[in-house]
Amino acid sequence: MSANQVTGALQGLRVIDLSRVLGGPYCTQALADHGAQVIKLEPPSGDETRGWGPPFVGETASYFVGVNRNKQGICVDLSSEEGRNILWQLLEGADVLVENFKPGTLERWGMDYARLSKRFPKLIHCAISGFGPDGPLGGLPGYDAAIQAMAGLMSVNGELDGPALRVGLPVVDMVTGLNALAGILLALAEREKSGRGQSLDIALYDSGISLLHPHLPNYFGNGRTPQRSGNAHPNITPYDSYRTATAPIFLAVGNDRQFAKLVSHLSAPELAQDARFVDNKSRCAHRGELKEVLECLMQSLDCESLATELIRGGVPCGPVQTVDAVANHPHTLHRELIVEIGSYRGTGTPIKLSRTPATYRSAPPALGGDTRAVLDELGIDDATQRRLFEAGVLKG
Repeated sequence: MSANQVTGALQGLRVIDLSRVLGGPYCTQALADHGAQVIKLEPPSGDETRGWGPPFVGETASYFVGVNRNKQGICVDLSSEEGRNILWQLLEGADVLVENFKPGTLERWGMDYARLSKRFPKLIHCAISGFGPDGPLGGLPGYDAAIQAMAGLMSVNGELDGPALRVGLPVVDMVTGLNALAGILLALAEREKSGRGQSLDIALYDSGISLLHPHLPNYFGNGRTPQRSGNAHPNITPYDSYRTATAPIFLAVGNDRQFAKLVSHLSAPELAQDARFVDNKSRCAHRGELKEVLECLMQSLDCESLATELIRGGVPCGPVQTVDAVANHPHTLHRELIVEIGSYRGTGTPIKLSRTPATYRSAPPALGGDTRAVLDELGIDDATQRRLFEAGVLKG
């Protein structure tokens, strides 16, 4: 799809993306999928995730490829005054600036929000950082796994008798990106009324703590420090992984009606009236006994067949699938969650809009791949561009 065919809920929005790694790029890819023009600025060395492999797609790590489609990529050395002059020109027509520099970096460059807002009063500035700009940990660097540790996520992840474990995906970075997306959309909605932009402070630490449900509410309720519980839910049962004759099945039974359907399907309807299992409170008090009973009933059953029968009968559950199985699952394909643009393959957006759906227009850019085109659009003449390339301010 060419530039003049761009559609989407955010068509006409211009975003300058100075972010690297995951949280910021995840946010800006979502903006781009829904029609925003996103111009990603990278330093001469590139976004560090270009090297976070194997695997690699050509010279670029799959990690980078996963969160940078639909963007124009330019390479500018912002540590130089001439590089920052280009950024100032890009901001002339921009609606949103997303960055995840260490707090204080823009101030050192004379581009703090007070100055930005004076020159561009409608600009929405989204700053993503580890801990925010101030406070006891303000300004310190933060990466996903370290925040998982510090925000308590690891303390509730893993088996009861095992060590604390990192969640097996960068959940803090990704929810930070979603919080940045939500904040930007909120600021855009408010700008429609006030005509003014504002600055957003989105921290990984805050985002990590925001994920502590139900553990933080449980702590507030009973004063006890939450413990690891493996696959089991601390508040609900049966809500755990259970053995079958073939592979584990995950049962996510959230109410008494679903429990009655489960045990009826397992030819043990009387369990729904058993005093030990009659309601969720009772089931939680006897979760060990219940797990033993259920696994005994399922010990001769095939996981896939059982999961299909139960879920179609109204019992939430599913087989524990590997990533390759998920990528090839018919429902994954039906929901258009696998995107292909030439040789590029990526994960489709989970945000489905009826009138203004997402579009997938371009693969992630090569380092500096759009530098000349973007500078041409800014009206920077060939001689100036050549001089800046020769000086190392630009790369492409």
